[in-house]
Amino acid sequence: MNTTRREMLVAMGAGVLALPHVVRAQTGAHVVVVGGGFGGATAARYLRRADPGLRITLIEPQQRFATCPFSNLYLGGLRDWDSITHGYDGLRAAGIEVIHARAEDVDAAARSVTLSDGTRLGWDRLVLSPGIDFRWGALAGYDEAAAELAPHAWKAGPQTQLLRKQLEAMEDGGSFVMVVPEGAFRCPPGPYERASMVAHYFKTHKPRSKILILDSQDKFSKQPLFQQGWQAHYGEMIEWVGQSDDGLVAEVDAGTREAVTVFGTRHKADVLNVIPPQKAGVIAERAGVADQTGWVPVVAERFESTLVPGIHVLGDATIAAPMPKSGFCANAQAKVAAAAIAADLAGREPPPASFANTCYSLIAPGWGIAVAGVYRASDGKVVEVEGAGGVSPLDAGPEFRRAEADYGAGWYASICADIWGAA
Repeated sequence: MNTTRREMLVAMGAGVLALPHVVRAQTGAHVVVVGGGFGGATAARYLRRADPGLRITLIEPQQRFATCPFSNLYLGGLRDWDSITHGYDGLRAAGIEVIHARAEDVDAAARSVTLSDGTRLGWDRLVLSPGIDFRWGALAGYDEAAAELAPHAWKAGPQTQLLRKQLEAMEDGGSFVMVVPEGAFRCPPGPYERASMVAHYFKTHKPRSKILILDSQDKFSKQPLFQQGWQAHYGEMIEWVGQSDDGLVAEVDAGTREAVTVFGTRHKADVLNVIPPQKAGVIAERAGVADQTGWVPVVAERFESTLVPGIHVLGDATIAAPMPKSGFCANAQAKVAAAAIAADLAGREPPPASFANTCYSLIAPGWGIAVAGVYRASDGKVVEVEGAGGVSPLDAGPEFRRAEADYGAGWYASICADIWGAA
């Protein structure tokens, strides 16, 4: 990579150091945070650190949060389910009120949010970290019912467990077909790490099986690294077909487990994994912060909605390119937003906003790759810091690849401790 390990740690620390001093104004304002994942839970914790006088309420329907990062390792048999789920006792111990309910509606004018149990909460600032939802029906034949037959597993939880059960039930010599969508979707390297981990599972348990990736794109994140790793570890087990080579899927039949391309080629799968087109989580629409693209435009210096003042939006739901949609980015954005909210409520100028991201991917046990970036806010936009970041070198040896795999595992352990604290 173009940066040294030390330089990246310094850059990563920039997001943490966005809170240079504890704001002790004891404002007593109420901040409601919707979503207990990488963005929302981080925002709640760092708001508490920034201002002990704030009342902070975190709204999250799940008792334990299953992370998309490292869920591919669960599919590959390298992680158990408990290792990728996290509870909220650590946040409660920090003095954050946690309510397990779903946010159903937002009244921006009245500054209130209505929950699935009928509770209505007032807020002085609202933080939304809703993740993604799906554009059901945008891919012909694929709706919520179809997802129970051809799982997307693109929200970690029951769908991930369903996909693993299907892989376990598949006969040796079967085919796993993955459909990758066009345009913005969470974790750009995610589908290709998933193919790697499924290949590892097949190599270990069902070595005659095959993987076919039907891609709506002609290139993807870390492509040369993935393809080099696939060849080294799995030979001809994985086939990737890009858009120009008839990889664009126009229709799926979940009942027969078939994917049909725009040129009419039919691909029959034993396990069909369809990742559908996406948009911001539905509460973003109900709050009025999503634009015509389905995503949320924000002011980069504080990740506040450009459409509705007083509402801050984090993570995968946002328009924040060149930052990717990743857990690392959501965590960094949350720290910037928390610093800005605390400063605003205390009548102070927020500190300068800076961000970092590293997307680690595991191709095989002990064989990791990464892409990193450093960013800053400029005139309301996120811009990349030139000369920072980079990708793993293409022809690195086993020791380097093992170190990258270790860094990825270390990142996951440290960020989860940073966010959720006690399991």
